[in-house]
Amino acid sequence: MKISHKPAGGAGIFSSAARNSAGKGAAFYDFHRRAMAGARLTVAFMGGSLTWGAGASDPQRTSYRALISRRLEQAYPKAHFTFVDAAIGGSGAQLGAFRLQRDVLAYQPDLFFLDFTLNDNTYQTSPDTLAAYESIMHRVITAGCPVVQMILASRFDIEQGLLEKMVRRTAHLALARVYHTVVGDAITLMRRHCRGQKAKLDVLWPPERFDNTHPANAGYALYAQAAWQALQKAIAAKMVCRVPARMCHGDRYQSIRRVPVATLAPLPPGWHLAQPYTASVAFDFMMSRWLDSLTVAANFVAEDRVKTRPSPPAQPLRVGFHGSTVLVFGESTPRSGKYRIVVDGRPGPEFDAGKMGRGGGNAHLWQVLAEGLPVGEHSLEIQPIFEPSGIPAEVRLESICVAGGQAKVWRL
Repeated sequence: MKISHKPAGGAGIFSSAARNSAGKGAAFYDFHRRAMAGARLTVAFMGGSLTWGAGASDPQRTSYRALISRRLEQAYPKAHFTFVDAAIGGSGAQLGAFRLQRDVLAYQPDLFFLDFTLNDNTYQTSPDTLAAYESIMHRVITAGCPVVQMILASRFDIEQGLLEKMVRRTAHLALARVYHTVVGDAITLMRRHCRGQKAKLDVLWPPERFDNTHPANAGYALYAQAAWQALQKAIAAKMVCRVPARMCHGDRYQSIRRVPVATLAPLPPGWHLAQPYTASVAFDFMMSRWLDSLTVAANFVAEDRVKTRPSPPAQPLRVGFHGSTVLVFGESTPRSGKYRIVVDGRPGPEFDAGKMGRGGGNAHLWQVLAEGLPVGEHSLEIQPIFEPSGIPAEVRLESICVAGGQAKVWRL
């Protein structure tokens, strides 16, 4: 089994301006035919911690992702597979849309498993999250790759959740009908398996672990069963994924740009270039896997792993952008502080860049700063917040990501 973690290409600015191409198809049976013939094939998995395998005894062997990889190798012994892990725990479709080119499409996948239903909230929807999710499907299918949509379950979904209240699941199933994808619906499969029996639920989500989201190995095996059954259905029915003439949730995430802060020179005083850490609280949070550069705003200089000396606090970063949604992507550490934003001259909220990092170690930082703006030119100011006491603090950013309109970012 060949597993890929590093990107196949590393351009500094990632952009996509995919256009509707109704009629272009991505056939599941073509994947099957080529695998039977012994072709070299790439299978990519994108999603959150349930795709990575958090809570599994060995995510590289007992996650649903690993189990599907093994089943593919067993079903197609002549084929030569590369498996791409593009899962980051605690992330959703909005970040996924900006990661897709670097972490998935750069590998030219032949089969794609997509999971963001639970992370984006099974019981709520928003225009931007649905648009971002649809954009991922649209771009992958346009690239000629069939899509298996995964709807993964928490214990609550199986034990108490009502299907009619799972509005995001309903919306994702509707997209499957429009795009002719197939769905690995673990919620319905696990409900049939458990039939309300607490003893069976306790095997899937052991109570002593105090984790009702990430299952044990038995739960991941059922996730894999849902994925495998869906794939076999698609192959047997010779399903062909197709993009529609018009997108269901708008096309603002078809025009996106991920702009490294390092390219927005000259940087304000107190900002410097750095590298992501190669240690993290979890492997899917290791940002050296996901970031190609890093720019740090700080009020200190690190002399070694522990010692620091004060430096003049970093000044605000001001940029202009053209679009309707803007977010940042970077790294969170135990030293990360807070920052506030100003959009179009109006003060916005404060954000905690250390929310993930102070939970036990280095992790990811991603934050939607504004969405639903009128398409057009806007200004953004990112203001690092430093305590008067001089406590060492930093904000570690890789990129500013913009969706909609011309999707441009420039220094002001």
